Amino acid sequence: MKITKAVIPAAGFGTRFLPAAKAVPKEMIPLIDKPVIQYVVEEAVAAGITDILMVISGGKQTIQEHFSRNFELEQHLTVNGKDDLLADMRHITDLINIHYIYQHELNGLGDAIYQAKSFVGTVPFAILLGDTVTTSNCSTPVIGQLIKAHETCDSSVVALEAVPPEKVSRYGVIDGEVVGDDLYRVKHFVEKPSIDDAPSNLAIASRYIFTPELFEFLAQTPRGKGNEIQLTDAMVLMLEQHPMFGLKIDGQRHDIGNKLDFIKATISFALNRAEFKDQVKAYIGEKLRERS
Repeated sequence: MKITKAVIPAAGFGTRFLPAAKAVPKEMIPLIDKPVIQYVVEEAVAAGITDILMVISGGKQTIQEHFSRNFELEQHLTVNGKDDLLADMRHITDLINIHYIYQHELNGLGDAIYQAKSFVGTVPFAILLGDTVTTSNCSTPVIGQLIKAHETCDSSVVALEAVPPEKVSRYGVIDGEVVGDDLYRVKHFVEKPSIDDAPSNLAIASRYIFTPELFEFLAQTPRGKGNEIQLTDAMVLMLEQHPMFGLKIDGQRHDIGNKLDFIKATISFALNRAEFKDQVKAYIGEKLRERS
């Protein structure tokens, strides 16, 4: 069954990005010249997704405004002959069908996903975390790579990224066995293990394909860390009854909710832009020489 629906959770406070996230949703913080969440939506579109449900909360109305038409702005651009900018603005609103639902109480990522139960219905669906941008090393976007893996194994698939062993304690990692090219059958999920206890260095990388049975297990999941309903806890329950797989992605994850990673992502994206890369390289070299 072709996957055409995606859920983007974007309801959290963004406490790791305060004070900026107090007034501006972390998903709306710009990476060069586009807000983070636009990159996420464009990834879904490139993978063939046609409908997105964004799970938002109070104070996130700017996300809706960004993906809605602004006729006054469009008229201003038209009158002033700024056709390229006008095309960019209309591109944003024409990307995809976007629906919204409010998570009125911020009870964790698992609860945010549960709000999508009616939207998803009885079909497999994608999840893309709204504060994480991915870049692909090939022509297929990262969520598209997971969709292809799902078509092969007909089960839920999570994105995996190899991380340095000293960083495994920051992530959920898998214990699994290789069953194909970069494809693993998951034996167990381990949340933020120590280096000594980690079964692997394959961290869950913010992209998922789930079969609709996930909602049964989200409904059964008790509150866990932070007194919240954790998606990983529901995945552990689901794994007891349904096979799950992990795909080592051909690409990179950029966690924009983390300040240092945001800086790294900004530099990386700038170096990939023809109009910036030479000047950015020169500037970095100049600053390094000043400090040497």
